[in-house]
Amino acid sequence: MSKLGKVLVAMSGGIDSTVTALMLHEQGYEVVGITMKTWDYASAGASKKETGCCNLDSFNDARAAAVHHGFPHFILDIRDEFGDFVINNFVDEYIAGRTPNPCVLCNTHIKWRALMKRADAMDCEFIATGHYAQIRQHDNGRQVVSKGIDELKDQSYVLWGIQQDVLARTILPLGKYRKTEIRQMAFDFGYPELAKKAESYEICFVPDNDYRGFLKRKVEGLEERVNGGNFVLADGTIVGKHKGYPFYTIGQRKGLDIALGRPVFVTEIIPETNTVVLGNEDELQKNTMIVGGLNMGKYETITDGMEAITKIRYKDKGALSSLQNDNGLIKVNFYENVKGIAPGQSAVFYDGDDVIAGGIIHRAATLDNL
Repeated sequence: MSKLGKVLVAMSGGIDSTVTALMLHEQGYEVVGITMKTWDYASAGASKKETGCCNLDSFNDARAAAVHHGFPHFILDIRDEFGDFVINNFVDEYIAGRTPNPCVLCNTHIKWRALMKRADAMDCEFIATGHYAQIRQHDNGRQVVSKGIDELKDQSYVLWGIQQDVLARTILPLGKYRKTEIRQMAFDFGYPELAKKAESYEICFVPDNDYRGFLKRKVEGLEERVNGGNFVLADGTIVGKHKGYPFYTIGQRKGLDIALGRPVFVTEIIPETNTVVLGNEDELQKNTMIVGGLNMGKYETITDGMEAITKIRYKDKGALSSLQNDNGLIKVNFYENVKGIAPGQSAVFYDGDDVIAGGIIHRAATLDNL
């Protein structure tokens, strides 16, 4: 038995999770590797081979690393758990005219809970993943997710939904390192090819990045049902026909297939009438939004007037805002306009590098028409 404890490490076969497992093993933890099969790409009806966490080669890479370093490895099939929740939600959100963030949902409701369940069954005190973020206990006793030191790789944004009991047993060793250092570690551990492996930013169940094709395959008759709706301007003027409201996202400019003599963007999606509203870039600018489904991080509650840096998407730098309770929801007032607030995406509130809380964007507006 290790004095540091027994840890179940999620291993995708990629560089980050492999280095996580080997680092903890070298530090003296009793490591158990586990690879979760979340998605069978063949069932999507597409021709491209599986990639990322669902690639058979990745399973073999993860197992080979574990065997080589002398710790056990298991493959866990969670396709049913994953599909029922994450994929159905992904489809339902687009049908509702919103833009989902499946990685947040998967982390919150599937991967971490699946890991915890198996960790308990294997008597593992801890679980670990290869995310670039940090966890610590605040003076108030709460577990706090903080940004990783590598700002370009920081993944705290997608971890806002993980609850306190799970965070207390989670180890994120990569949060204190930069990606360049992790690549060097992979090389030093004897994995030069892994050290050079390119990043993958695809949604695991849409590895060709064609979410429109995915929706068409998942929802029978969708294309025929929604094709031919109206493109309109903010004043209601009809300016053309579109291919169906689920196939557009807030802020989209490319792929609209419409010429108005000037650049236009998707500024609003109205599923009830199959309408897509177009406008100038300025019309994407909003200064307030409503956020629900909150999970608290650093503090137990949000007090009215609390200031926070609010991020509205993964690569967003964040903007200073004031938070206010609003009948169980949070009203976010930005001090300066922000561009492209998309209902369905996550809003994450930061106090410096620490995650105060996060939730799902319900709607956005300007103060005079909320």
